[in-house]
Amino acid sequence: FILSEVLFFFSFFWAFFHSSLAPAVELGAVWPPQGINPLNPFSVPLLNTAVLLSSGATVTWAHHALISGKKTEAINGLTATVILGLIFTGLQAMEYYEAPFAISDSVYGSTFFVATGFHGMHVIIGTTFLAVCLARLVYHQFTRHHHLGFEAASWYWHFVDVV
Repeated sequence: FILSEVLFFFSFFWAFFHSSLAPAVELGAVWPPQGINPLNPFSVPLLNTAVLLSSGATVTWAHHALISGKKTEAINGLTATVILGLIFTGLQAMEYYEAPFAISDSVYGSTFFVATGFHGMHVIIGTTFLAVCLARLVYHQFTRHHHLGFEAASWYWHFVDVV
């Protein structure tokens, strides 16, 4: 499953890199196309990267705590991960709202919004998975020896981190 997701995202990265490394004459042979002001990568995109990488650390903390039998720490780590997922989603929504270009603004806008939109959707799905795991952890449905659902959600979350 995760391999198919990697290939799915690879196609969007390939479209973006192909368009940027060999801009079409129809786009003016420049990248980004004329009239497009790209987002500053050192503002919200960098913050969102830090938020997602931090969430990878907190979900790992929660997993190790669960395996060690430290339920309170596992709950704290998983709560932090869900909160960071929600923060990421909110920041991405703000970024979309404030973007100086739209999905209809050439191949740049299309690849940007489709790739980041699908990534955001995966973050929302992963956050939902982890919120369900948090509820199951609180209601004693996971133990240090029985937590496959949590492990699957953690793997998915790490995939979302990498993408």
